[in-house]
Amino acid sequence: MFSVKNLSPKQIAFFTALVLAIPESILVYIAEKSWVWAVGSFLIIFTGSYFLIFFMLERFIYRKIKLIYKFINKTKATRREETFYKYVLPQKGIDEVREDVEAWAEANEQELELLRKNEQFRKEFLQNLSHEFKTPVFAIQGYVDTLLGGALGNPEVNRKFLEKTAKNVDRLTHLLNDLDEISRLERGELVLNRENFIIQDLVRDVFESFAVKADVMGIQCLIKKGCEAPLSVYADKEKIRQVLNNLVGNSIKYGKINGVITSSMYNTDGRHILIEITDDGIGIGEKHLPRLFERFYRTEEGRSIDVSGSGLGLAICKHIIEAHGQTIHVRSTAGLGTTVGFTLDTRRD
Repeated sequence: MFSVKNLSPKQIAFFTALVLAIPESILVYIAEKSWVWAVGSFLIIFTGSYFLIFFMLERFIYRKIKLIYKFINKTKATRREETFYKYVLPQKGIDEVREDVEAWAEANEQELELLRKNEQFRKEFLQNLSHEFKTPVFAIQGYVDTLLGGALGNPEVNRKFLEKTAKNVDRLTHLLNDLDEISRLERGELVLNRENFIIQDLVRDVFESFAVKADVMGIQCLIKKGCEAPLSVYADKEKIRQVLNNLVGNSIKYGKINGVITSSMYNTDGRHILIEITDDGIGIGEKHLPRLFERFYRTEEGRSIDVSGSGLGLAICKHIIEAHGQTIHVRSTAGLGTTVGFTLDTRRD
C-alpha cells in the first residue's frame, strides 16, 4: 500500500520533479500559447529535476544511511550484503530507517543497562567474597600471633586457641568447597542421579539430623497436618537432601526460641510436587527477596546472626533445583517468618 511516510528515493525524486515540472510547463503554455513548448519544457524540467534530485538523495543522504546500517550491524559487508545495501536498502523510507535506528538505540541501551548491573553485581560479589575470607583469616592470624607471642607455653591457652584456629580453618575449607561446587554448577557440570523416593521420608531424615540444634532453641520440626500421605518424587536424592539441609539449617539459624519449623508437600498438577519449608523466625524484608539467591547476599540482620555460613547455600540450592528443570521461590514477612518452596517431578515408572 502506498504511504507518504515510506517513500523511496526514486519516489521522492519522481514526485518532487513532477511538482516542479507541472507549474513550469503551465507557465510556458500561458506565455507561448503552444502545447509543444509546454510538453517540451515539462519533459526537460521533469527529467532534469528527477535525475538531479535522485542523485542528491543517493549521493548525500542514502549513502550516509547505508553507513549507519553498516555501523549498526558492526560487520564488514560481504558481497551479498553490499547487494542488499545497493538495491534493497534504498527502498526503505526515512521513517523506516528512523524506526530501525531507534530500535537499535533501545537495544544498545538495554545492553548497557545489563552491563551496568553486571558490573555492580561483580563489585558486590568481590566485596562480599573479601568479607567472607577476611573474618576467618584475621581470626586465625590473631590466634597464631598470640601463640607465637608467648601463649604457646601455656597448655590451657594454646589448646583453646588451636581449637579456635582449627574451627576457622574448617570454615575456610567449607567456603572454598562451596565456591568450587557453585562454580561447577554454573558451568553445568552437575550430574544428577535421579531415582524415585518418598519426599516425606527424606524430610524426616533431615529433621532428625538437626534434632540437637533444634532442641537447643526449643524449636519443633514437623510435617504439616494433611501432608503426611507419602508422595513419591523423581530426583537426585542426595542433592535434594543438600537443599533441605540448607533450608532447615537456615530456619533454625534465623528462627525464634520455642518456634516451629513446618514442612508441607502438595501434588499440584499430577506432574509436580511442591515442597515448602516454613519457619516463624525473624523473616526477611520485601526489598531483599529478589536477591536472596545471589552468591554471598545477606541482609544486615542475617549477617549479624550468621557467623559461620559461607553465604552460598541458597545460591547452591537454586542451581540444584534449576538443574532438575524446576523452580525455587521464597515468601517472607519481616517479624513473621519465611517460607521457601521448590518443585520436583512426580514418580516415574
